Amino acid sequence: MNSGFRCRLARLALGTGLAAATCVSLLGAASMPREGKSQLPYISDDYTRALSQARARGVPLFVDAGAPWCHTCRSMDAYVFTDPAIAVEAPKFVWLEINTERSANAPFLKKFPIPALPTYFVIDPASERAALRWVGGTSVQHMIAVLEDGRESVRAAHDPRADAPSSSASAAADRAFARAESLFAAAADSLAADAYLEALAVAPRGWKHESRAVESCLFALTQSDRNAHAARLAIESLPRLGRSTSSGNVVGSGLEAALDVTDSSRAGLILALEPQARAIAADRSIEMAADDRSGVYIALLDARHDAKDDAGAHEVAGQWAAFLEGEAARATTADARAVFDPHRLSAYLELGEPERAIPMLEASERDLPDDYDPPARLAIAYRAMKRWPDALAASDRALAKAYGPRTLGMYQVRTDIYLGMGDTLQARGTLQHALTVAEAFPPGQRSQRSIDALQQRLTALR
Repeated sequence: MNSGFRCRLARLALGTGLAAATCVSLLGAASMPREGKSQLPYISDDYTRALSQARARGVPLFVDAGAPWCHTCRSMDAYVFTDPAIAVEAPKFVWLEINTERSANAPFLKKFPIPALPTYFVIDPASERAALRWVGGTSVQHMIAVLEDGRESVRAAHDPRADAPSSSASAAADRAFARAESLFAAAADSLAADAYLEALAVAPRGWKHESRAVESCLFALTQSDRNAHAARLAIESLPRLGRSTSSGNVVGSGLEAALDVTDSSRAGLILALEPQARAIAADRSIEMAADDRSGVYIALLDARHDAKDDAGAHEVAGQWAAFLEGEAARATTADARAVFDPHRLSAYLELGEPERAIPMLEASERDLPDDYDPPARLAIAYRAMKRWPDALAASDRALAKAYGPRTLGMYQVRTDIYLGMGDTLQARGTLQHALTVAEAFPPGQRSQRSIDALQQRLTALR
């Protein structure tokens, strides 16, 4: 669930403050699906068709909203949706993947705003109501629980007996949780956070929804700028969650929330969470996705930068890079290995060793010839090395394949390359073109923050 804090390093690697998508940022609806997912019969980029099939079959619609550049999306594709345990869920839903970079999907994005990538919805096809929303990555078993709860939420909406009183010890928590899920699915984050907190306050020990309620509540709190409350929730929840799959997401999200606190409680919250984050990152006995553990390292790195501890940040970056290299070495496919490319690049940039990224990115560009990400990241690595002609050539290759809001970050990198070459005229021209592209995106993809950032940079170059 830590999509928000993972994006800080992604933006550092891009060298831009643009919010093209809040990681969250031309081809037709018959686009090829993302790699992985062989266990599930996905429809690609056709909401109308998928909704029609769900109505005809009388089953919920599951929507996977992501993007080719989103490392958590790719991790889920490579390591979760390919797991045989997911296959049993296939007939229970109609499955739709939405590439948020494609302009054809802008109407869906306007109808169902995406706060971060990936975002997953379970939609009631009868009402087109989002019955459940899950933001960020998760484990196989947690995703199965999300699917089961989403299906139950849709069923309950059509069952007059669903609101019947229950004497179960967890009934009050379940009712509050159901209300929270409905609010969270509708992006009413502050109200959802309150309902999750109500559920957690009355839930008995061992309540089956506890970890999901905590993770979703943390996201809802941070989206509502209630960072101190989010950090305290993480501190209170970790003893109950123990060394569970959720512990990495909870401690990472909590630490990042603490770093964003502006009142006098900030230092104490960081002090309470950072040692726990270190322990969880180092504890390989905890069964969590490699992408989630990588997110904990990002939070630790942010904490050391916040403390202006350059030596400590360098140490964390070294540990992070070593962990990622080990995971990439164990990958069995090119796509699974490429999951780790963006974080490895960020780690190498933190270490001041961008040259270490070149072999892995060259391999990914060779093995994934239709993917714009490897050459886009090569341009970033070469930029850091001041190899301007190589950076420009890689940028050319990336932009020849790229589309959607992600191109704005690529144009920012290209601007940096031209400035490094001393060509201010080309840099201004690149920014002007990027501004034109940004302003032409349809509602659902158009970001005023991105437009303002480009305009400010263009003005500064005049």
